Parts: sequence; structure tokens; C-alpha cells
Amino acid sequence: MNHSPEFLKLVDDAKSRVREVNVDETRRKLGSGKAKLIDVREDNEWEAGHARGAEHMGKGVIERDIEQRVPDKNVELILYCGGGFRSALSADNLQKMGYTKVASMAGGWRAWQAAGAPVESGK
Repeated sequence: MNHSPEFLKLVDDAKSRVREVNVDETRRKLGSGKAKLIDVREDNEWEAGHARGAEHMGKGVIERDIEQRVPDKNVELILYCGGGFRSALSADNLQKMGYTKVASMAGGWRAWQAAGAPVESGK
């Protein structure tokens, strides 16, 4: 995908404040029960396939819904999207809302699939 320079500038700014984790670290944290994985992609992207065990809260609604779904602001959250851009923007916003252990998964869904990590499809 060809992103606009202004969008990339916005993402770079968010990434300067957001911790990124790779797929292996994400899988370790999920396997030990130390983190929740949240998919911030659009509904149609989620339905086509997503990381096994992930929860879906699209970028358009995560800030609105997060406090009801995850009221503990100290829970470790790892967000992912298609390539790691939207998840960085969402993670930055959650940090501004007081969530203290938020990360964005570097490479997003594409990196998850490339690593052969478990996936599932549908709702």
C-alpha cells in the first residue's frame, strides 16, 4: 500500500512514544497469559482472517469501547493491524487514556502470517 507522506509522519510521531514488539515476543506473552492481543483492523479484514486468540476492536471504535472491554489500565495490551501503522496510532491513543502497558506488534498481520503463527477466520 502506498501511504501518504502526512500519514507516515503521523505514524512516525506515534511510534516515537509507542513500544513495538515482534511476533515472537507477542506469541510468548500470549502463551504465558501475560497479554491480550487486540486486532484494530476493519471488520472485513478481521472476518477474512486474524490471529488466533485475538479480540477485535477496530481502530474506529477502540477508544470508545476499550474501557468497557478492558477496564484494568494495567493489563498488557498488544495491538496489531495490517502492517503496524494503525496499531501504533491506536496504541498511542490508549496510552493517552491511561493504559500503561500498551504495545504495537511490528509488521502487523502480514508479519504474523509470514511467521506461520496460528490464524483463524470468521467472527
